[in-house]
Amino acid sequence: MKTFYIETYGCQMNVSDSELVVSLLKDKGYKHTDNYKNSDIILVNTCAVRAKAELRVKGKLTLYKNLKKSKPDLTVGLLGCMAQRTKDKLLEQEPVLDFIVGPDAYRDLHNLIEKAEIGQRAANVILSKEETYEDIAPVRLDKNGVSAFVSISRGCDNMCSFCIVPFTRGRERSRSDKSIIEEVKDAFAKGYREVTLLGQNVDKYYFEETNFAQLLQKVANIDEKLRVRFSTSYPQDFSNELIQIMASYKNICKSIHLPVQSGSTRILEKMRRGYSREWYLDRIKAIKETLPTCSISTDIIAGFCSETDEDHKETLSLLELLKFDSAFMFKYSERPNNYAQRNYIDDVTEETKSRRLSEIIELQSKLSYQSNEKDMGKTFEILVEGTSKRSEKRLFGRNTQNKVIIFDCDKKIIGKYVNVKVTSFTQATLLGEICS
Repeated sequence: MKTFYIETYGCQMNVSDSELVVSLLKDKGYKHTDNYKNSDIILVNTCAVRAKAELRVKGKLTLYKNLKKSKPDLTVGLLGCMAQRTKDKLLEQEPVLDFIVGPDAYRDLHNLIEKAEIGQRAANVILSKEETYEDIAPVRLDKNGVSAFVSISRGCDNMCSFCIVPFTRGRERSRSDKSIIEEVKDAFAKGYREVTLLGQNVDKYYFEETNFAQLLQKVANIDEKLRVRFSTSYPQDFSNELIQIMASYKNICKSIHLPVQSGSTRILEKMRRGYSREWYLDRIKAIKETLPTCSISTDIIAGFCSETDEDHKETLSLLELLKFDSAFMFKYSERPNNYAQRNYIDDVTEETKSRRLSEIIELQSKLSYQSNEKDMGKTFEILVEGTSKRSEKRLFGRNTQNKVIIFDCDKKIIGKYVNVKVTSFTQATLLGEICS
């Protein structure tokens, strides 16, 4: 029996895809292992959103190239968005690779592996307008068996100028609501107590007569003990109906990730985001009016094409005004063949990008600290997810606002709901103790 190891980079969608790949290969008789040194096949599931992510992958390929010297029969394959973007070109550049497969071609993995074993290097990067893998039961990689990712849609049609996703994951398409409900029910029956509904833009989900708000309601109705999260939303598509559904169900977590990218309307137009600064502010106002305790996180890009100091100040002022609980913050990274690369000049210097990013991070760090400070002394119901990364003796879980709380307790309560009182905090984490 051949063994395979899979390493995953990038977003939650890639984690979900890796779980599909494990399922597909197990069905073909392969055995999954967590030790790459003992595997016959190494699969690297990649991200292409930023150049830095691709550099990390290339560094790891060097490691596997050296391993292959002592294990000449080792098969190495590249999966996911980087594979889709580079296509056959990377096969020529990286001799360590035996095959490349894009996000819509995972059903062909077995054939590509068999070709590699007889010395035929190959690639399958055909994008599909129909593939959703809804008939594949994923093999969950969460060892604690508490939280599960459920992909509800694939691809994206928004075509933001800076983004490469539509070129690496194809056109938008949704799974049937029936298949999603069945997958969630199966996860719950197996002991999972939280699901995160995934899509490049979950708000655009639509299958027959069911939109995303209605799907979210159906999932929440499965069982009140099942926590429901979702990611990622798109501001222009975040509906009032969705806000009302979130307010109506206690088990729908009060946490929204709503990427703004910039606080400048001029830059938002160049990014082709489809909304203005004022429109985004109105969306946040609508959320806060109905969901006053809801946490809101965002994405920010520093140094997009033609961004001026005034544009940057508008981003800083937006952060000050909205006081996001947390944010993912990055320097603009030009990606090949998207709209920005073909039509704009990447004219902001690396020095300026770094300075602006540092200012954004500094401000958001202060805001995140203030957000956590407000929780001091409060008690939250959390779902215990596992042991802390820093100490096996401590546990962690998240509250409905998606904030991590670390505390001391016996591992027997992993997967249970407990009440924890916040006793101290840092910028990134809440610390607490279980209420008796």
